[in-house]
Amino acid sequence: MTEIIAGVELPETELVREATSLVLDAAEDAVFHHSRRVFLWGTLQTRAKGWDVDPELAYVGGLFHDLGLTAKYATTGQRFEVDGADVAFDFLKEHGRSEQDARNVWLGIALHTTPGIPEHLGPEVAVVSLGVETDVLGLNLDRISHSEREDVLASHPRPDFKRKILKAFYEGMRERPDTTFGTMNDDVLTHFDPSFKRANFVDIIQKNDWPE
Repeated sequence: MTEIIAGVELPETELVREATSLVLDAAEDAVFHHSRRVFLWGTLQTRAKGWDVDPELAYVGGLFHDLGLTAKYATTGQRFEVDGADVAFDFLKEHGRSEQDARNVWLGIALHTTPGIPEHLGPEVAVVSLGVETDVLGLNLDRISHSEREDVLASHPRPDFKRKILKAFYEGMRERPDTTFGTMNDDVLTHFDPSFKRANFVDIIQKNDWPE
């Protein structure tokens, strides 16, 4: 039976079933439900803009965008966003999607915490950040009707979500603090760790090895 949430039909494909299984296996409940909501909100937000988006690509982008926060897929040498993007790229290629499709999803996940860029790169890139901005930051909620919000939350509730997602961010980044330079992610480390010291862009310019 086709699953439809807030008017969004979830694709009944092997790729989608395997994507769901992979994320269920790796992520805690709060991150899994958040990731499904990101797909749903992102799809609704692209519809509000009049954009068509490939549902399989939107699904993998939404489901995989926080895999870099999980113990199974986290690395220590790169941004958590890139961890999830790399997993999504390989997954899509293994399931027969084109290099361009996989690259678009890679960009959508890698850039989902970089405001102002994804919307210029096409619907399959923008859909992830649109969903994340809706679920985490509450942006553009006016584009989604009250009934659509209720339908999504009935399927994927968010009890104590703000606290849980901040904790997930911190746990996924605390072992790689240098990767947060130049991103909003250093706000999370500052919040949880009083000893964390942000790198300062101006200091790097003024104190680097180039002679004046």
